[in-house]
Amino acid sequence: MAMGKPVAMREAPFMSARPNPGPWLALAALVVVVDQGSKWLIQHAIPLGGTIPLTPWFNLVHIENPGAAFSFLAGQAGWQRWLFTALGLAASALIAGLLATRRRRPLFALGLALILGGALGNVLDRVLWGHVTDFLDVYVTLGGQPWHWPAFNLADAAISLGAASLLVDEWRQSGGPTLR
Repeated sequence: MAMGKPVAMREAPFMSARPNPGPWLALAALVVVVDQGSKWLIQHAIPLGGTIPLTPWFNLVHIENPGAAFSFLAGQAGWQRWLFTALGLAASALIAGLLATRRRRPLFALGLALILGGALGNVLDRVLWGHVTDFLDVYVTLGGQPWHWPAFNLADAAISLGAASLLVDEWRQSGGPTLR
């Protein structure tokens, strides 16, 4: 066997020195498209305030939320629309910058992409309509009384899954707790 110049191993795209944000930005764009499509379907299938029960613990509803998560500041005069739009755009710019400039682990980049897509999906609602359409209603019934989690949408779910991905990635990177 001849000794020559060693053949360089090709690194996986997510571990390269020059990050390729393309696939992660495409995932974020897909989240926006699916989120907006689901909201369009709800807006055309369920009247505002309407409910379609699907299981003993899950409904489809049609709610317009002018506030943030858990209807935070929903009762204000409208200034919150622009505040949450600005915050969503600032977070999106920061996340897009991180994806474009930093070498990232796949789970970390997945989390960023999901958060980016979710944030942009809700920003788009605020800019176009002045509110976010929520339609997923999860609840439990205890003692005959239903206890509802605040309604949410696919953008919110993507943000939550993205945050969970970031936490799991950090836990894995830190070695997690040792089991003895």
